[in-house]
Amino acid sequence: MTPHNASDDNRWSDLDRPPLNVAALRRGLVRAGGLWSRVELVQRTGSTNSDLVARAAAGGAGEGAVLVAEEQTAGRGRLDRQWTAPPRSGLFFSVLLKPTEVPVARWGWLPLLTGVAVATGLSRAAGVDTALKWPNDLLVTVGGEERKTGGILAERAGDDGVVIGVGVNVSLRAEELPVPQAGSLALAGAAGTDRDPLLRGVLRSLEDWYGRWRSAGGDPAASGLQETYAAGCATLGRTVRAELPGDRAVVGEAIAVDGDGRLVIATEAGVREPVGAGDIVHLRPA
Repeated sequence: MTPHNASDDNRWSDLDRPPLNVAALRRGLVRAGGLWSRVELVQRTGSTNSDLVARAAAGGAGEGAVLVAEEQTAGRGRLDRQWTAPPRSGLFFSVLLKPTEVPVARWGWLPLLTGVAVATGLSRAAGVDTALKWPNDLLVTVGGEERKTGGILAERAGDDGVVIGVGVNVSLRAEELPVPQAGSLALAGAAGTDRDPLLRGVLRSLEDWYGRWRSAGGDPAASGLQETYAAGCATLGRTVRAELPGDRAVVGEAIAVDGDGRLVIATEAGVREPVGAGDIVHLRPA
């Protein structure tokens, strides 16, 4: 097959990567009494998160708005890292949630909840085992190695909203990977890389988990979220290095995710240190 030319405007320029069918997505997701109120598809944008945060601020988006892009040119991961991929090679979308009945102190669980929902949805729809790296990376196994195939970014939107962005590499080929440690569902042996059923599966799973969490007042234990996150988290039980703000690092065994969604690290000095933000490096066993 001819390599894809990024400047080619033909939607079918890469037959392995058909465009998303927004009409079918709306039919499958937007329904009376459901969470998803609106599904919009754009061909190209800088960042779906930035766009949806701006719309929410201007009053142009309500809870359950979904913005999907075929290509993101300035997608961001945590710590403002860049996230780029060829057009139609992945799922790049953001959703607006307004969990007004949940105490704001528990909103920090939303990225972890999204991780559980995305991993569950992808496992069902693509037949690929997806693990979670705390706090918000999605891992798959390629050639016996853990590789990052996706990530999640949450941003406040006004006083009562949170925009959550998700990026997942679906059909990326080995030569297209941005870094050697990256992966994709295709490289992990996905049963299918048709993005329509993958996106529907992920959004239905997110609606289900968000509903459970909201019904429990955001309680991570009562909703089953804390236990499910821990069960799918590849970070727990590993020796890790947490690189913290202020050039501080903590090394030890990741032993738990606490009620605030923090990673608890047991150091050799016998200290149990909860980490709420930071870069986590999985260290190989000695």
